Amino acid sequence: MLRTLFKERYEVFKVTKVIPAMLRLLTCICLSAVAASCILVSEPADNADVVTVFLTGNALGVLRPCGCSGGQLGGLDRRPAVFNTVPAKRRMIVDTGFFVESDGEQDLIKFDIMTQSLGQLDYDVVNLTKEDITIAENLGLKDIISSFFNIITSHRSTDANLPAAFTKKILLKDKVIAVTVATFDVETAPVERIEELFKHEGGLQTINILILNRCVPEIISSIKKKAFVDCLICPSESDEPALLSARNKRPLVISVGRFGRYICKLQIKPAKDKRIPKLSFSTIAVTEELPQDSFLVSLYQDYQQLVKEADLLKTYPRFTLPSGLEYAGSKSCKACHEYEYGKWSTKSHAHAYETLKRAGSEFDPECVLCHVVGLKYESGFVSSSGEAPWREQETTDLQDVGCEVCHGPGSEHIKSLGMAKTTGPKMDCIDCHTPENSGNYAGNEELYFQKIIHWREPNAVVDVK
Repeated sequence: MLRTLFKERYEVFKVTKVIPAMLRLLTCICLSAVAASCILVSEPADNADVVTVFLTGNALGVLRPCGCSGGQLGGLDRRPAVFNTVPAKRRMIVDTGFFVESDGEQDLIKFDIMTQSLGQLDYDVVNLTKEDITIAENLGLKDIISSFFNIITSHRSTDANLPAAFTKKILLKDKVIAVTVATFDVETAPVERIEELFKHEGGLQTINILILNRCVPEIISSIKKKAFVDCLICPSESDEPALLSARNKRPLVISVGRFGRYICKLQIKPAKDKRIPKLSFSTIAVTEELPQDSFLVSLYQDYQQLVKEADLLKTYPRFTLPSGLEYAGSKSCKACHEYEYGKWSTKSHAHAYETLKRAGSEFDPECVLCHVVGLKYESGFVSSSGEAPWREQETTDLQDVGCEVCHGPGSEHIKSLGMAKTTGPKMDCIDCHTPENSGNYAGNEELYFQKIIHWREPNAVVDVK
């Protein structure tokens, strides 16, 4: 079903995006046959002394922040605001791969949206990892997506032999340089084969960028000795990008971070002695202040609609609560805990589900999980028992971050008139207030805690709303 649906969507995408892009290219003003590039009227001011390589990757299915709180970073729809600070003829845009985290149904939908987004963003080259290639092949999309951007991969599939390197020639000041991006799997081929990926470009100055699937000191040392790689990209182990080598030593060793929260910027500048161009590395945070691209916003809305139509909430994996426990809903607590219930009802947690609906994400399990009671468990929000369709109204009292999210399922506590204490499963603050979902939480835990106080205690004199 998804295979057919995505193929149909790509045909529409070709008409709405790819063909208009080709027409724009035909109407642009060609400036130099040597540079083989042209400029659109809307492009920013030129700077012939700098070539910029933008680097992204390891999105792992994060198309944009959830939008539940401030201080969040990321979003495909904000990337154009960064890329467009550099004229198209002075830049190269590269993605290092790992589109999604798994091959589950929701990630397959994300893979579709991610691919179309990178096409809209005019990526020059995209590295497809083994996992990316497998998903693209299973969905029947590999040949289709190669029409949107150049693909490189170190994974050799059975039905095709995609290239492992891509070169773009760019005018730097008064000379054309060749920027080559290559990818290599150190687990399937000897390191000595890396040099074969980088070809001599007829006497042109070259900048060679290598994406590795694994970086260990011995491999980095071996590459350094050969002295033909200018920048080495290692797998990311942190959300934030990092410069892993000395700033002025070749090769620069970097990681691009995860979840699209930052864009890496590799700037190439001519050396004063006219030898190998100089490289500098910096990062750009994709903040909420950056303007959004309307087409990419609409693609995200497509994603939300596809998730809704797939009815993923109904099939979300659920576990049986221990000891026969069940969720009872926050209103069941009110009779004995009237003060606490009254105070809680004025807090943001009591209206968490409404913020989800305003964002259009009330059908997305990844978002719903932190806005309701017990999505992971039977008797929790939107129970999946039997073949009943998704019915929000049946579990209305389990909407929002209610009592049982933090205190645990309350059936036995209520049945015993409070004699039986509530037990797990319980959620902790950091289960939902992660760096991806709540960018301002880390370091401000006490301020956040003050906002949810809804019980009587000496330290709760100040009621922070």
